[in-house]
Amino acid sequence: MKPLFNREFDKKLFFLWIILMFIGLVAVYSASTLKIEDGYVRSDLYLRQLIFVILSFITMFIVLKIPTTIMEIFIYPGYILTLVLLVVVFFMPPVNNAYRWISIGGFSIQPSEMAKIVLVLSCAKIMCKANISKLHMLLKSFVFLIIPFILVLRQPDLGTALVLIVMYVVMLAQAGFPLLILFILMTPIISMITSFFIPAFIVFALLLIFLLYKSKFSLPLISFIIVINLFFLFITPLLWNSLRPYQQNRILTFIDPTRDPLNTGYQVIQARIAVGSGQLLGKGFLEGTQKNMNFLPEQHTDFIFSVLAEEFGFIGSVALLLVFLFFFMRIVKNIYRSEIKERQIAMAGIFGYLFFQVSINIAMNIGLMPTTGITLPFISYGGSSLLVNSFAVALVLKYSQEKDV
Repeated sequence: MKPLFNREFDKKLFFLWIILMFIGLVAVYSASTLKIEDGYVRSDLYLRQLIFVILSFITMFIVLKIPTTIMEIFIYPGYILTLVLLVVVFFMPPVNNAYRWISIGGFSIQPSEMAKIVLVLSCAKIMCKANISKLHMLLKSFVFLIIPFILVLRQPDLGTALVLIVMYVVMLAQAGFPLLILFILMTPIISMITSFFIPAFIVFALLLIFLLYKSKFSLPLISFIIVINLFFLFITPLLWNSLRPYQQNRILTFIDPTRDPLNTGYQVIQARIAVGSGQLLGKGFLEGTQKNMNFLPEQHTDFIFSVLAEEFGFIGSVALLLVFLFFFMRIVKNIYRSEIKERQIAMAGIFGYLFFQVSINIAMNIGLMPTTGITLPFISYGGSSLLVNSFAVALVLKYSQEKDV
């Protein structure tokens, strides 16, 4: 019988995954416990999270045991199933005006989480095809990306949609797509951002022209790229005016949270207060006042880092960041250990989406990013995300012990 682990198995990554899930259980337990005078009131969120931790271990075992050839058979059917589920959510009752969940027997499934891993596997299979040109690689993989991207954006779930884009770009880079071309493809976004301050756009345009010239682009091609960016410069005011007031307020509040402290700026302000009040060593486990007085919104999901920072302080926050740092270093090491291009690309996609989520969530908690609804992997409450993220780690571990297969 084939052993579950062999000598190539990345035990360090495996134990870092366990540590992150343990920290997540502690955080969810604290977030679901309120201290009232000398007593405590608890919800059952931590028990639900414990169930999904157990299911994550089962998922890990299954992924490590099932033959890779069998898993590959289900990549495209899994992609189709995910698209179907992303459509089904629109027939479910909305939660907070969003169509993101399918409820089954008291538990909820979030198909947008599944979209991450099926896109990683399907796009990796496309990008590694022999003799595929860079243009065909881009176009064929983009077709696979755009449909779930639009469906997720319509839910609406801007945070997950951004995760899919970042993951896709990282995979293209790992597949050997020219970084300069990737940068050029993203310049319209930079033009839209700098359009709110024309001198910034002028500086960006001049730097872009210089970069293209030094890269030996032809004059007609340079002119075409600049015209495209000018188009986005002029269309941005129209797009801004087409946004709903609450969407404009969310962006303006990101720039200055104090402009609307009781509404759109409330979440960011309270999270920053919680993080800052933890000081060096924190207030102690279950002793967070921002949490106990219900000042922290979504404290078990989006803002769970604030709970940890308030109760365990700067030292506890740095410790968590170090665990994540070592975790991502192990994934990167496995990317370069693998000798199979498809697996390198898939692991790069897993690294890309997990690293982006961690970075954005923590930046959101300390007020450096607007509220996007992106949860903290392995730490925030959520069964779908925990299972999918654990499945992703299981894939990396599986590839680590089958690097030559």
